[in-house]
Amino acid sequence: MSDKRDILNGSPLLAGLPPEAVEELLTIARTQRLGDGELLYAQGDEGDAMYGILSGSVRLSNHTSDGRELLVMQVERGDWIGEVSLFDGLPRSQTARALGHCEILVLDGKPLQALLDAEPGLYRHFIPMLCRKLRLALSYVEGVSLYSLPERLRQRLLELGEFYGQADGDNGTLIDLHLPQEDLAKMLAVSRQAVSRELKKLEAEGLIRLAYGKLWLCDLSALRDAQRAGR
Repeated sequence: MSDKRDILNGSPLLAGLPPEAVEELLTIARTQRLGDGELLYAQGDEGDAMYGILSGSVRLSNHTSDGRELLVMQVERGDWIGEVSLFDGLPRSQTARALGHCEILVLDGKPLQALLDAEPGLYRHFIPMLCRKLRLALSYVEGVSLYSLPERLRQRLLELGEFYGQADGDNGTLIDLHLPQEDLAKMLAVSRQAVSRELKKLEAEGLIRLAYGKLWLCDLSALRDAQRAGR
């Protein structure tokens, strides 16, 4: 129960929920366990619930008409997904699949909607979550439309640093996320080789460090400056 309470009370995406609201949400919440690779929901499914990650990771992806996968993002413990389709009533725009074994907190749509109808003041706690998703979507569209690969890569690294960055002393900011280069390439809709070349350039410039399958942002200010300059 403590993990469930933590994700409702401690997640920055639902920050500020009053204690009584947390308890009410816990009464309608349920847990779901997924094995590695197991489907949580598919692109086109009805949006009948939202999900908080209690443990493990979940991949969100789209699939093109010719079967290619575009990895949108990878979410970790404390993140929420599925809320957009739940609130707008439209089908799921992505596929969500477990990466490793996961435990998920499920808020089913009907009891959640009944609670929100009874206490409409709770809606304001969900607004920041929806705004965050909107910002990410707009950033992605802008990147694909306007930016070169180096610019898109820097922008994605900055976003990953913002949401998953952990201070690591003199090493800089560790992106605390299992993210192989192949997955990063899928996020950017390019080949792994292309991403690898650009990462090596950033490492040579002292902006990032790659080691032991991990990635550090060594100089966030310089990375932001390079992104603003478009070089």
